[in-house]
Amino acid sequence: QVQLVESGGGLAQAGDSLRLSCAASGRTSSTSVMGWFRQAPGKEREFVAGFNWIGRDQYYDDSVKGRFTISTDNANNTVYLQMSILKPEDSAVYYCAYGPRTAWGRRGAGNYDYWGQGTQVTVSS
Repeated sequence: QVQLVESGGGLAQAGDSLRLSCAASGRTSSTSVMGWFRQAPGKEREFVAGFNWIGRDQYYDDSVKGRFTISTDNANNTVYLQMSILKPEDSAVYYCAYGPRTAWGRRGAGNYDYWGQGTQVTVSS
């Protein structure tokens, strides 16, 4: 079992920054993949960013590329999503996810096995 606890969401103005945190515990694997997803009301859960523990590679959806960055705190087994130059269209509930190495490079939520509880991000204009 893997447990994911999220924090860091809140209210922001357009152009501001927020940092989301995802702390993992339990039987984590060094070959696992971490993902960030978001879901706005009435919309499908969509892929935002991914991180591979094997090579510490990362990739992003085009909508956030150049604005969002993944970083890690290895001592605390935590993955962060640094969100900069926020836009109103970034508003959503953000979820972190954990999956096997086969999840790398795939955008579907079904590729991941464990999920955080979600944290709300609201960006005003």
